[in-house]
This record gives sequence, structure tokens and C-alpha cells, in this order.
Amino acid sequence: MRKAKLWMIAGILAAVTLFSGCGEQQQKEQTPIDESKINIQTSQDVAEKPEGTPEPTPEEDEEEIPEGMVKSYLTGEHVPEAQGRRRPVAIMLNNIIDACPQYGISRAGVVYEAPVEGNITRLMGIFENYDDLEKIGSVRSCREYYIFFATEFNALYAHYGQAAYAVPYLEQDFIHNLSGLSNFGGDIYYRTTDRKAPHNAYTSYDGIQRGIVDYGYSQEYDADYDGHYQFAKVGESIDLEDANGATPANVVRFDCFDHNKPWFEYDPSTQKYKRFQFGDIQIDEMTGEQLTFDNILIQYTSYEPYDNHGYLNLDVIYGGQGKYITHGKAIDVRWEKDAPWGKTHYITMQNQEITMNTGTTMVEIVLNDKLDKLTIQ
Repeated sequence: MRKAKLWMIAGILAAVTLFSGCGEQQQKEQTPIDESKINIQTSQDVAEKPEGTPEPTPEEDEEEIPEGMVKSYLTGEHVPEAQGRRRPVAIMLNNIIDACPQYGISRAGVVYEAPVEGNITRLMGIFENYDDLEKIGSVRSCREYYIFFATEFNALYAHYGQAAYAVPYLEQDFIHNLSGLSNFGGDIYYRTTDRKAPHNAYTSYDGIQRGIVDYGYSQEYDADYDGHYQFAKVGESIDLEDANGATPANVVRFDCFDHNKPWFEYDPSTQKYKRFQFGDIQIDEMTGEQLTFDNILIQYTSYEPYDNHGYLNLDVIYGGQGKYITHGKAIDVRWEKDAPWGKTHYITMQNQEITMNTGTTMVEIVLNDKLDKLTIQ
């Protein structure tokens, strides 16, 4: 653990507003703030470009994109311009067995999974294609490292509650979040009667739009945002080469996540990875169909506990090792960021940033001391 580098909040904050563990309840206790351990990065930390940075040059063989369409920043696919150039929304999704299956999750272009307290994981789906959805969720509370993930995509961040350690990050003026516990929460979220609280909070396209209006957020990408991943052209295929250290990856198991023990199985007929958890297929309640992904990114991550309640201080800033998996093969990568609030880059052992296949991507955040429970077959 690199304690000297893990600058994220380590003090105990005053107002604890969260849902935690498998049967999380909103806490009301107050504890003192150790302000000396709070180190919040501001928007200025990522606004400046180093002097002498060369401007990107257009590719000689540019991709032909149909009129009225653009290349999606989330999937690399051709999508309507109104969809692909509108800021996406990153939504925190419940992932304990009582809250499954999730509704609408298959519409997310990118899904993150990371551990939280209580040996469970939480998902965050990043959506640009959600205009017709009347139900998305269930929606759960924020952990601060997800804010960094959402910011990488210039996304609006939707959550219902937050751990105390996330509060100073959410209060930064450049973090555009839609909170279920705010004065506008009732405009954005609603509760159903088919599940018990807190597993029954949902949002919708209309709710998100009302929240955006209430908060006065822009739906346009920042002027300097140019996407996150590098994608192949639509119709082209990236096949990882054995000469570059590629190894078979037909089954990928994450027994490092004790509660749901997810895994993926590669289907050569579709060139996609099918997702399983809790000993069964993982489906979208909206469609009844199994979740599939075209790409899997794994980030090995150092961490330290915030306190004795299980809250985790994950290093999502200073880089590490990992894997890129697609089309039945895996390669080693390293992940790194050029600024705390910047994008994560995945670099091959040949020192090249990866180019990914078009389609959906699953990003798995695996703790460094749990790597022996990650298997790729």
C-alpha cells in the first residue's frame, strides 16, 4: 500500500449520509473531522495543458461515418449525433442479491464494478442511450472513487445518498451530481412497491432531465473533451496477438468479490463475454436477457481502510497493472493517469495505448491483495 500517495480523504467526516453493507441504513451519528487528512483536488488541477503538448493530427485513413451520426465516446459505435454528443449520465446501481436483477443496465455503454464495504460490490453504468427508459436502477449511494470514474467520461453523476468520505468531492463545483437526498431528489427518483427500501429507488429519462434543469447543468460535453477510449473502426476487429503476450481468456472469474463471485464466459459465435454472478446468469430485468460485453478492462488497485467500518480508500489515481480482455484473449497492461481528474490510459507492454473493439466495456477494479482470487482460463 502506498500510503504516501493515497491522498484521498482519510479523516472521519461530520455528517454521515449513506447506505452501507447488505442491509444498509442511513447513519445519523456524527464524528469529528480531521481536516489535515483531507486533500481535495480542484478543477484547476486538470485545466492546464503542459506547455509544448503537440496538437493531435488527423488520421490519414479516417473512418467514414454516416450523415447525422457520430462515433460514440462510450462504445465507438455509430450513434445519432443528438445521443452521442450529449453528456452521458453515470448511475450508481445496487448489486446485492436482494436488488437483482437491475433494470435498464444493458443500455449502459460502460459499466464499472468495484468493492465497497461489507464484501459487496457496487456497479456504475454510464448511459447515453436512455431516452425511452422509464425505469433505471435500483439506484444506490456514492463512494468517492466512482466520482473519479464518472468524471473521466465528463458524465453527470446520479446517486441516492453518499458515504461521508465522498461529501467533500461532491461539493466541488465542477462535480455535476444528481443526488436523491437533495432538495430536488423527489424530481429525479421514485420508489417502487415491489422491493423493500433501500433497494427500490429508481430514476428515469424524465427524472434525469428534470434534475438537470433543477440544478442548471449543461448537457453539452466540455469544449476540450475528445472522448476516453481509442476504438477500432466500426466493422473492424481487434484480435490480440500471441506475439504481444496474449493468452487465452475464455473464462474470467472474480472470486475476489466474495459476495457475488461474478464471472464471464466468452462466446465465440458472438465474440462477446456473457456475465454471471450469484451462481447464475446476470440479466437485465427490462429485457430478460443476459448481460454481455465486448471488452473487459481490469485495474489492479492498492488501497487502505478508512476506518474500522470497512470503508475503503482506493487508489484510482497513481496507476498500476491490469489486463485488457477481448475476443477470447487477454494481454497485460498498465493503467496510468495524466492528472487526478483526467482519463485513465491503458498501456501495453509495448508502450502503446490500447485500441479496443467497438461495443460495451466492463471495467473491474480488483484490490491488489485479492489477485490470487482472480483467474483467467
